Amino acid sequence: MAGAHGGRRRGSGERPKLPRGFGVIWTTVAIDLIGFGIVLPILPQYAERFGAKGAVIGILSASFSLAQLVCAPLWGRVSDRFGRKPVILVSLFGTAVGSLLTGLAGSLWVLFAGRIIDGMSGASVSVAQAAVADLAAPRERARLMGLVGAAFGVGFVAGPTIGALAALGGPHVPFIIAAVIALVNGLVAIRRLPETAKGVEGHPLADPAVVAARKAEQAALDAERIAAEPALDGPGIVEPAHLAEPAPMAVDTARPQRSAIVRLIVVAFVGLVAFSGFEATFALLAQARFDLHLSSTAAVFAGIGLVLVAVQGGLVGPVTHRLGETGTLRFGLLANAAGLALLAVDAGWAGLVVALVVLTVGQGLLTPTLSSAVAGRAGRETGQWLGWQQSAGGLARVVGPTAAGFLFQYVGVGAPYAVGAALALMALALVPAAVRARPTAPSVTG
Repeated sequence: MAGAHGGRRRGSGERPKLPRGFGVIWTTVAIDLIGFGIVLPILPQYAERFGAKGAVIGILSASFSLAQLVCAPLWGRVSDRFGRKPVILVSLFGTAVGSLLTGLAGSLWVLFAGRIIDGMSGASVSVAQAAVADLAAPRERARLMGLVGAAFGVGFVAGPTIGALAALGGPHVPFIIAAVIALVNGLVAIRRLPETAKGVEGHPLADPAVVAARKAEQAALDAERIAAEPALDGPGIVEPAHLAEPAPMAVDTARPQRSAIVRLIVVAFVGLVAFSGFEATFALLAQARFDLHLSSTAAVFAGIGLVLVAVQGGLVGPVTHRLGETGTLRFGLLANAAGLALLAVDAGWAGLVVALVVLTVGQGLLTPTLSSAVAGRAGRETGQWLGWQQSAGGLARVVGPTAAGFLFQYVGVGAPYAVGAALALMALALVPAAVRARPTAPSVTG
């Protein structure tokens, strides 16, 4: 049986086509995250120019997420009511203002102001995920969320590279470039970014003609895929393989399944506390243990981005189809725990490389799978619930960097990563209750 091996056989050997409009959404997010990638790895050392130490640097990193925590659910709800495109545009232009203010900062409080403004407008990712959920059939949601997640990898590859080169012109230059990128992205998005809510049945902006066209297009794609799949072998089995196998992303109801979503958000929060502590302090660890400075640290983040692109662009779909949501989340959290535990000890360059690869693979699988699971259970409140997930991520990025900064400064270099590994294992214990759901046959979404 095909299901015995956890995979699906396709007669054509090809993946389903991407929905119309997905490419523009992906490009918008990728360019936005290039600007984020420019800022992230150099911000700790940039803040040191204003006299900030480990604890203050952790709070600075957390300030962005604190603002995002408050605003993301509000932006998600606005996008459910008025559409995805206006909210994404506000986010892009807000990022331009925040990055410009950061680059022009002459004191620590102005630096904080720039990060807070950027965080207040930082709803582009969750609203873009809601736009993808508008377009995706349930069985393809995880794969498309993974492709959106690959935009993070693009940001980590291109962003730090641009930032390292720009820093040669002065410490303020990378932030100015990030602001220009966000501004140009917003101006282009005004014309090119589609409004996906027009095709969502029941949405205030729904266009009956667009809804009907999407249903017809999805029905044709499903019929083509079903015809390409052989029936399972075995007595009395006549249905195609895609109906006989559990569909890990098949939960798609009009009303949100609140208790399941809340559990998933708790898993996301605990896991991200661990990972964001790593993000906020890694530049300091690299400098303390390996004497890496701005350009070298940026190069390491670029390597992390390459792994993220490979995992989220190519592995999320196959892994979730093979392991299901539960198995994928377990694997991701176990990989995170292993990578963080290895970072907690000084295992030399070889240990550092292994730790970063394992940690990045784990996070690359974890993030889009959680978003897909939330979107699949959110019904017509997709933007709002993904906003709450991003808000929980914002809270995690407040708690994680703040705690990691204090642990790094007052306990020891490896302390943030040992605590992070323990938190990843704690999140692992929550997974079975968080993702159990009755599998259903794939359906055409409006």
